[in-house]
Amino acid sequence: MLTARRRSARRRTARSAMTLTALAITGSLLLTACGGDSDGGGSGDAKTLRLWHYEGPDSAMGAAWTEAIKEFEAQHPGVKVKFEEKGFEQIQKTAPMVLNSSDAPDLMEYNKGNATAGQLSKQGLLTDLTAEATKRGWDKKLSAAVRTTSTYDTNGVMGSGKWYGVPNYAEYTMVFYNKALFKRYGIAQPKTFDELTAAMDQFVAKGVTPLANAGAEYMAQQYLYQLALSKADRSWVDKYELYKGKTDFHDAAWTYAANTFADWVKKGYISKKTTSTKAEDAGVSWIQGKAPILFSGSWWYGRFQTEAKFDWDTALWPGSNLTLGSGGNLWVVPKNAKNKDLAYDFIDITMSKKIQNLLGNKGGVPVAADPAAITDPKSKALIENFNTLSTKDGLAFYPDWPVTGFYDVLTSETQKLMTGGEKPDAYLSALQQAYDKGVPDQ
Repeated sequence: MLTARRRSARRRTARSAMTLTALAITGSLLLTACGGDSDGGGSGDAKTLRLWHYEGPDSAMGAAWTEAIKEFEAQHPGVKVKFEEKGFEQIQKTAPMVLNSSDAPDLMEYNKGNATAGQLSKQGLLTDLTAEATKRGWDKKLSAAVRTTSTYDTNGVMGSGKWYGVPNYAEYTMVFYNKALFKRYGIAQPKTFDELTAAMDQFVAKGVTPLANAGAEYMAQQYLYQLALSKADRSWVDKYELYKGKTDFHDAAWTYAANTFADWVKKGYISKKTTSTKAEDAGVSWIQGKAPILFSGSWWYGRFQTEAKFDWDTALWPGSNLTLGSGGNLWVVPKNAKNKDLAYDFIDITMSKKIQNLLGNKGGVPVAADPAAITDPKSKALIENFNTLSTKDGLAFYPDWPVTGFYDVLTSETQKLMTGGEKPDAYLSALQQAYDKGVPDQ
């Protein structure tokens, strides 16, 4: 994610296994290499860089890219960055049309995965960045796991082939706990999955809906995918995301997830009223202290640091070795970009220590920061949890990635599951049909 990679803070602000080499993660979130030929520098005036991204100014990434723009203009006298803020949904729905026109920007943020960046690369709408990645050392700053979403084969399947995008941060999902609400209601913060469900039962008994949720966007489907991941392993993920085998939506993991999610709605852990709620609304409700628990991604972290005025904490999803996550959204250079060399320079700046350190201290997960430069306690905790996830190869990408258009299918079908308009078995059958229809021939 779609992740996610997904979004109000991720949609508006935006939406992998890994290690932050510079952040002392296992191995090196920063080693490996690729080669190839990239496209030329375009035919622009070399005086303007047209940049699109969908990170909100209050997010870690938004703050980092704002500083990167200043740095870029300082390093390029006479060149101006023309930044246009776009919504995640807006870019996702219009990218093929815009990129196939003369109105394409020079550089833009785009979602990673087979159904998004992979599809655009397959359609020939993105510039091959392989030679630039090697020349500028981007390949050496990304681990193999993070780099998974940078490269795509001729079928648009991630994990091999040419470079079509560069992530300069990582992301993963976690449980956000409003510690003040737990204390107010005398409920212990859970450490196991059984304790999580027990805590939610206690909140319901006290008239409080425990989980912030957004049925109209990515959040609801990510709850369900996480439930499936808690019963899955790496081979399951590889079958689903990379087509390394047959995916059966009626297997034990998916069946457990659909049944449990529907049960959680019935029990009141998730409100039916959130069926039409956007991710931004869910995030704001948590910031306002209305929900004790929110499960979402690190893309919210910086904003919560700034706006949440109560004591809060985070933890990985209890009882699961896998969670949603990957390298961050990609910088992609459209095939029709007019100032490609300027775009490459801007990407390079966002990979610099100065911008990476800023990203880390603002609540992001950088890929090339200096560990000693990360001084904020909550930011350190964010990175430590990421390290924990990395050591167990725990990043499982996002549920909407495998096939084009699957995000919309997951959203609409999960809404039906929430309202009771569709039973779990029918829900899974609908997903199976859409998935099988979209899986490319291998």
